[in-house]
Amino acid sequence: MKRYLFLFSLLLFSTATTAQVDTAQHVIPNRRNSPEQQQKPYVIMISADGFRYDYADKYNAVNLQALRAQGVQAESMIPSFPSKTFPNHYTLVTGMYPATHGLINNYFYDPQRKEAYSMRDRNKVEDGTWYGGVPLWVLAEQQQMLTASYYWVGSEAPIKGVLPTYYYQYNEDVPFEERVKTVRQWLQLPDDQRPHLITFYLPEVDHAGHSFGPDAPETKAAVEELDAHIRLLTDAVATTGLPVNYIFVSDHGMTLLDVDNTLPLPAAVDTAKFLVSGGGMVVELHAKDRSAIRSTYRKLKREAKGYKVYRKQNMPKHLHYGAKEDVYHRIGDILLLTEAPKVFNFSARKPSPGAHGYDPEAVKDMHATFYAWGPAFRKGIKVPAFRNIQVYPLVAELLGLPYTHKIDGTKALVKVVLL
Repeated sequence: MKRYLFLFSLLLFSTATTAQVDTAQHVIPNRRNSPEQQQKPYVIMISADGFRYDYADKYNAVNLQALRAQGVQAESMIPSFPSKTFPNHYTLVTGMYPATHGLINNYFYDPQRKEAYSMRDRNKVEDGTWYGGVPLWVLAEQQQMLTASYYWVGSEAPIKGVLPTYYYQYNEDVPFEERVKTVRQWLQLPDDQRPHLITFYLPEVDHAGHSFGPDAPETKAAVEELDAHIRLLTDAVATTGLPVNYIFVSDHGMTLLDVDNTLPLPAAVDTAKFLVSGGGMVVELHAKDRSAIRSTYRKLKREAKGYKVYRKQNMPKHLHYGAKEDVYHRIGDILLLTEAPKVFNFSARKPSPGAHGYDPEAVKDMHATFYAWGPAFRKGIKVPAFRNIQVYPLVAELLGLPYTHKIDGTKALVKVVLL
């Protein structure tokens, strides 16, 4: 019975809707840039999913190396915990830690709503009530500056009732050349219809890193292909003659797992008393019977090997993933965090060799990339590693978009990298 209850809880997080993906561009009608916003700079924010902080040099990405030399290069960018795709993409555009903006993982359970969020469930992905904070495109649109998104976490949901003026439903089948053509068309629109912020997402390096590992020739090939794609994009944008600023980021890095010695669900976890959420590097236990929390925590602490056990109240402060930050009450009552290269695996299949999700302060391989170039940036400088919560204030400053809501990021990076 215990096994069936546990498998049922897993199904909550893997069920995906099968609605057909729409490949058409969506345009919100009757929006225009205000005369003031028409005078503002342009920003294209590119995310290369899983592009580890050292990939450009490890695999000699010559175009990216040349572009960063014209502007700013960070030693690395530190992702937020957990170092997963959805939480960190949303942190980049809100300036908030995952526990604060509410998107705490790619898959998670919300005890208040009594339902699960899944990045593969289109109904959840497009439901703006799951998302906290004020994404950059919402901030801009609220101030009559038009935005566009060719894929970004949250861009398909009406957050605070607002979508980007131009956006697409996520679909990896659209050829890269077609996406570039669309970006150029956006930048050739009349002044009052032209987006000043464009977010642009690329998944291929992450796919290769997962499937083959960060040191594989297939990952090298994916980095080389992405590097060539960046050249195509920047060359196409250059034909518009506009003064465009680029910010090239990634959400996390990649490391090799111990796929032969994975961790099962600990025997101390009674699924009659706890709903099990997550897996991999982070397992969250939501108490059905709160009286079981203390005794289960103690048992887990005694038997823990290859992972650490925390209650929400005693999570390490540097993770910003505890009771204090848990605005939406989505973090588990007990958390199990694996130590690299260990991973929880609750299925009969071996996990893929490459993965991410570990504490980035403990595992350098989790670190992401940050490069920026364009007329607004200082030239040829390298800055120390910084947390990805600092990107939001940078973009807001660059576009001249004031904000009064509270975020976790500061303007420290602004003072260092902008002219």
